[in-house]
Amino acid sequence: MPKPVWPPARSWIAHYDRSWFTDDLTAGLTVGVMLIPQGMAYALLAGLPPVYGLYAATLPLLVYALLGTSRQLAVGPVAMDSLLTATGVGALAAVGTEQYLYLAVLLALLVGGIQLLAGVLRLGFLVDLLSRPIISGFTSAAALIIGLSQLPHLMGVDLGRSPYVQEILYSAIVHVPEINPVTLVLGLGGIFVLVGLKRWLPAVPGPLVVVGLAIAAVYFGGLFATGVSIVGEVPAGLPALGLPAMALTDVRALLPTALTIALIGFMEGIAVAKAVNARHPEYVVVPNQELVAIGASNIGSALVGGFPVAGGLSRTAVNDAAGATTGLAAVISAGVIIMTLLFLTPLFYYLPQAVLASIIMVAVFKLIDWREAVRLWRVDRSDFWMLAVTFLATLSLGIQTGIAAGVALSIGVHVYRSMRPHLAVLGRIEGTHTYRNVNRFPEALEEPGTLILRFDAPLYFGNMSYFEAQLESLLAERQRALHTIVLNAEAIAGIDSSAMYGLRRFVTDQRGRGVTVRLAGVIGPVRDAMKQAGLYEDVGRENFFLDVDQAVHNHCRTGYALQSNVP
Repeated sequence: MPKPVWPPARSWIAHYDRSWFTDDLTAGLTVGVMLIPQGMAYALLAGLPPVYGLYAATLPLLVYALLGTSRQLAVGPVAMDSLLTATGVGALAAVGTEQYLYLAVLLALLVGGIQLLAGVLRLGFLVDLLSRPIISGFTSAAALIIGLSQLPHLMGVDLGRSPYVQEILYSAIVHVPEINPVTLVLGLGGIFVLVGLKRWLPAVPGPLVVVGLAIAAVYFGGLFATGVSIVGEVPAGLPALGLPAMALTDVRALLPTALTIALIGFMEGIAVAKAVNARHPEYVVVPNQELVAIGASNIGSALVGGFPVAGGLSRTAVNDAAGATTGLAAVISAGVIIMTLLFLTPLFYYLPQAVLASIIMVAVFKLIDWREAVRLWRVDRSDFWMLAVTFLATLSLGIQTGIAAGVALSIGVHVYRSMRPHLAVLGRIEGTHTYRNVNRFPEALEEPGTLILRFDAPLYFGNMSYFEAQLESLLAERQRALHTIVLNAEAIAGIDSSAMYGLRRFVTDQRGRGVTVRLAGVIGPVRDAMKQAGLYEDVGRENFFLDVDQAVHNHCRTGYALQSNVP
C-alpha cells in the first residue's frame, strides 16, 4: 500500500507520466462539459441564480485536486447538498434576496469549517453512525423530495417552497389547471431525451445535448413569448474572492443545517471515493484526509461566492470511465468552467428552467433504491424496518429530521442488539474435541453434569443483566445436578467493571451451590482487565483454560501465565 504524502497531490505530480495526459484531458473536458448544465441546475435547486452553480465548480475542484486522496472523485454541486441548502437557508430568508445569497455562502463556509476541523481531529469514523439501511432509506426519500421539488419549474407554476412531499403534491394537484403546456412539454421532452441517450447512446453528454436543443427551441421558436421561464442574463466574468461576514446569530441559525450537510456531504463523497478506489490499487483513499480536502473545498466555494459542494456520484463515474488518472483531470474541468464564465455565459440566456428541472429529476430519481428494500425484506426484516422508518420520517418530517431520526435509530438498534447478544449452549460432537451449538448441530451432545455456554459479545453494563438472566433460565430449565459451568469466552472481546462485578457475584453464588465455574479461551486484554480488578484470583487461577475441551475434562490447567499487554 502506497505511503500517504502531504499534500496528497505530490504523489502524482512528482511521478506524472506524459502518457497519462491524454486520458486526463479527455476526462477533464468531459466532466467540465457535464458540470455546466448540472451546476446551473443544482444552483436552481438551492434557490440561487444558475451562475452560482458555476462559481461552486471552480475553486473547489482546484482545492480538492491538491488536497484530496482520490484521483477520480469529482467535487462540485450535488443534489442532496443543494436541497439541504434550500431547506436550511429558505427557512431564514426569502429566495432571491441578498440575505439569501449571503446565508448560502456563509453555509458553505460553516460546512467547510466543520469538515476541516473534523478531519484534523480524525473524526472520520463518525460516518459509521449511519448504517446501510439508514443511508438507503434517507437517500431514497431525499431523492423523491428533490425530484418533486422541481414540479414548479416543470409545470411552469409557482407552487411555493416546501420540504414536505405531501405539501408539494397537494399544491401541484391544486394548481393543475394553471399548467403552462409549453413549459411542461419542454420539461418532459428533456426527461425523455436524457433517458433515451443514457440508454442507447451513453457516450453522448445528455445534459449538454438537452440544454443545446432547448435553447435552440426557445430562441428560434419564440417560446419565450408563451410564458416559458428562462434563465435570463448570466453574469460574465470570474467571481471576486472574499469571505462573508460571520454574524453570530446567523451562525447559530445555520449550524444545524451545516452539521447535517457536513455529515451527508462527507458520507456521499467517501462512499463514492472508496468505490472508485477499489479499481485503482495504485493509491489509497484516507477518510480523515478526505474530510480535510472536502472541507477545504467548501471553504473554497465560500471564497468565490458559491454554496456547499461534495463529491458527485454521476460525475465521478464519468470521470473514471473517461480515463482520469490523476487530479489533473479536475484541474482541466475547472478550466472549462472558468472559460465558460469568461466567454460563454451569453449562450445560456434562453435556457428554459424546465430543462434544468428535467436534468435534476433524471439525476436523482435513479437514487431511489427500491431493490435494497426488497432485498432486506427477504434477508433481514429488522434492517428493512430501519430503512422504512427512515424513509417515511424523511418524507413526512423533512430532510434534517429524517437524517436525525435515521442516526438515532441506527444507534438505538446497535445498542439494543449489543444488549441482547447471542448466547449458545454447546455440546461435543461425538468422537471429536469440537463443541458446537446444540440447537444447530443435533449430533452435538451436552456433557453430563456440565453446562457449556458461549456468549458472543463483549460483556458490559448494558448486557450483564441479560447475561445473568439467561444463565439463570438455562440452569432452571435443566432441573438436574450440575457440578460445572464452562464459559467459552473466546468471543468476549472486552469486559467493563460492571460486568466484572456481576461475573464475580455469579461465580460466588454458584460456588455456594457447589458448582464450579470455569472460563475457557479468555483473550489477553480481558485477562489483563480481570487481573487488575482482582477477578482472576476470585475465579481461581485453576479455573482458566486454553479451550473448552480442557475445561470440560479439567486437565492441562492454564499454567498459561497471565502477562499484561499480551493478546
